[in-house]
Amino acid sequence: MSLLSVENLKASYGGIQALKGISLEVAQGELVALIGSNGAGKSTTLKTLAGLLHPASGSIHYDGISMHDIPAHQRVRDGLSLVPEGRGVFARLSVEENLQMGAYIRNDTAQIAADLERMYALFPRLAERRAQLAGTLSGGEQQMVAMARALMSKPKLLMLDEPSMGLAPMMVAKIFETISDISAQGVSILLVEQNARLALEVARRGYVLESGLITLADSASNLLGSDEVRRAYLGA
Repeated sequence: MSLLSVENLKASYGGIQALKGISLEVAQGELVALIGSNGAGKSTTLKTLAGLLHPASGSIHYDGISMHDIPAHQRVRDGLSLVPEGRGVFARLSVEENLQMGAYIRNDTAQIAADLERMYALFPRLAERRAQLAGTLSGGEQQMVAMARALMSKPKLLMLDEPSMGLAPMMVAKIFETISDISAQGVSILLVEQNARLALEVARRGYVLESGLITLADSASNLLGSDEVRRAYLGA
């Protein structure tokens, strides 16, 4: 059974029907990429899955349970966590305070402390800046904070929205190396990314979203080799 199963999902954003009936799934431990151009509906998909937008119709099942009436905060408690586009760090809190906010749903104090150190091992740069205000960090460092904060909630499914946006190439490489490491630890990941090549290189499977519809679904390797994908998204 899939960890996440979406069927014929329709949703609007800003008065526009952004999703016109999409279906996708993510298995336990799987890294799945959702690629597409600007305005295709990628961010709307993640916001709807996270409970930040209410779908017009269709179904979302997570871990075998319908998400129809489950509010966003409960979805986080259930293990579904979103790293939003633009990172959304708490600028006036320190790095460590941001990470602690990710564990606000938990009360296992000793394990929270252990997970905090695990985040610093995964993101050594954050360990060096744990007392620094998050708003003073570089874009790449803020992306690390956002990812580590989400991981502090101990998600079963981590949704990443454009993690490479606005980052220098060296930092992009580091972020994607970390995404692969997180996946290798067994966390399921749904990755929305405009850099299609990077996304498909780390993913197992992929979906292509165009104007609110899934137009292609295949293994990541097959999508990388697809003439259609290469022309539209890989600059070939």
